Amino acid sequence: MPVLNEQRHLTDSVRRIMSQDYPGEMELVLAVGPSRDRTEEIARRLAGEDARIVVVANPTGRTPQGLNIAIKASQYSIIVRVDGHSLLPPDYVRAAVETMEETGADNVGGIMAAEGVTPFEQAVARAMTSRIGVGNARFHTGGEAGEVETVYLGTFRRSALERVGYYDETFTRAQDWEMNHRIRQTGGRIFFTPRMRVTYRPRPNLRALAKQYFHTGRWRRVVGREHQGTLNLRYLAPPIAVVAMTAGVVAGAFGFWPGWLLPGGYAAAMVAGAAVEGRGLAPSAWVRLPLVFATMHVTWGVGFLTSPPRLGQPTPAKPGEPVM
Repeated sequence: MPVLNEQRHLTDSVRRIMSQDYPGEMELVLAVGPSRDRTEEIARRLAGEDARIVVVANPTGRTPQGLNIAIKASQYSIIVRVDGHSLLPPDYVRAAVETMEETGADNVGGIMAAEGVTPFEQAVARAMTSRIGVGNARFHTGGEAGEVETVYLGTFRRSALERVGYYDETFTRAQDWEMNHRIRQTGGRIFFTPRMRVTYRPRPNLRALAKQYFHTGRWRRVVGREHQGTLNLRYLAPPIAVVAMTAGVVAGAFGFWPGWLLPGGYAAAMVAGAAVEGRGLAPSAWVRLPLVFATMHVTWGVGFLTSPPRLGQPTPAKPGEPVM
């Protein structure tokens, strides 16, 4: 588990992990970054309470570096990736190992079950589990068990991680998709099962949500540049929508009134979509859903369109600095 600024959820997340009903031996390696809150203090307290918890330092604070540090510090042949803000059900590890044994897959994963506490988080959770919000990815919306391109988090065979050289540390985002692509390129299989379900806590406010999806869009384009032929309509829909709406606004501003139909139609579609997808939500969450949909789509699209060509490229060493 790579952790950074996770004092809000870390204790609950760790306790869910350590109470798994898996019958075999298990350890938890926490790769702790330089947090601005009490994350490291909490991590070390938890390690002092349970000898199965190991704390290692992740000086960069970045996710792929933390994952690689934790994996290399671990001792078992199966690696279960977890996050500091995810809550595992009691049978998660057992279901993962059983699915791996039954299918022969190199990585298995399940549903990213977003659940919010505040009205805004509840709106985000509903958007993250709907096709309007995130498309048809099974780890978001559910579905039948089977082979897929990628899964949420993942339970890996250590041999597969070693075979592909672990996580690519240049990918500060989208490292899961990129890793799973390399595993599939080397003949490995990625398998989704609805038996595995992880409670995920969404971002708490609009600014944090926009930042998350902006950077996700940027890094998904990096994956597309690095691995040609991996982009499909699901990934291209947000940037296409942003370009179309921008063109409509510009056309409308210059007097071509039909241009306003593009952004207006999108806004109407989000309201209509929220009316369908928001059934069962409290009114305070429902009214936020159209804005949440739009924020996810637009920031992802803008991030994709503005992704710098050198993003994801190794940074040259400074004069006198050793090359790692």
